[in-house]
Amino acid sequence: MPEDPTTTLPGRPPLADLATWQAARDELLVREKAHTREGDALAAARRRLPMVEVDATAEVVGPHGPVPFVSLFQGREELVTYQHMWYDGAPHQGQCEGCTNAAWHLKDAVYLNARGVSLAIVTEGRWDEVADFVEFMGYTQPWYSVRGVPAPIGERMGHLSCFLRDGDRVFLTYSTTGRGTERFNGSFGLLDMTPHGRGEAWEDNPEGWPEGQHACWYWRSDADGNATWGETGRPVPQWTRPGVTAEETLGRNGHPC
Repeated sequence: MPEDPTTTLPGRPPLADLATWQAARDELLVREKAHTREGDALAAARRRLPMVEVDATAEVVGPHGPVPFVSLFQGREELVTYQHMWYDGAPHQGQCEGCTNAAWHLKDAVYLNARGVSLAIVTEGRWDEVADFVEFMGYTQPWYSVRGVPAPIGERMGHLSCFLRDGDRVFLTYSTTGRGTERFNGSFGLLDMTPHGRGEAWEDNPEGWPEGQHACWYWRSDADGNATWGETGRPVPQWTRPGVTAEETLGRNGHPC
């Protein structure tokens, strides 16, 4: 610690009294409120997008075998799907860490259901592999294989999509990918409020802040909890699973993330 308690430590916010902090906080709040109102305006525009009809009878495969896509609504009028990437034949530790990040953050859809919205995770993996992975992860959301089903239901993975049902007809109303899928992940919003943020290289940080790393650097870790993208790493939530062990390979083709 420095001898002078008012001296700013490297990588730390400047020190101030409460009144000075409150004044700066109030100034930032004006911008935050504007950001919230702009988000509301974007949501209003989203609700006014045109929609496109999709094949409600398209066959997807779930725990009870092949079912029509419309059954994913579970009788409700609205449906949100996350299209989870898949590496055929890869072991659990080799499956997509980014999609694991998304799926892990919304394991229970009771509040969506209460609002008349169903949730489903879909993926192009073969159902036997998918079912084994879902059991290993302890997921309770409905999962389905959409292997061979054309877009927008299948093919495009790493997307969050919204659908509307009118009787036996189904319509795509919205879809997003990349950082648009952060809606699933409450951890990002909380990290954005912390002093050091996400710890990623793209962030605009004050001078002296810890150097950021590549995006999603902490999504895989080794058995000791150290962030790693080596072959001994797993997507972070997998270390919480019963009986999980360290492995020596990702068992997949393609670069992580």
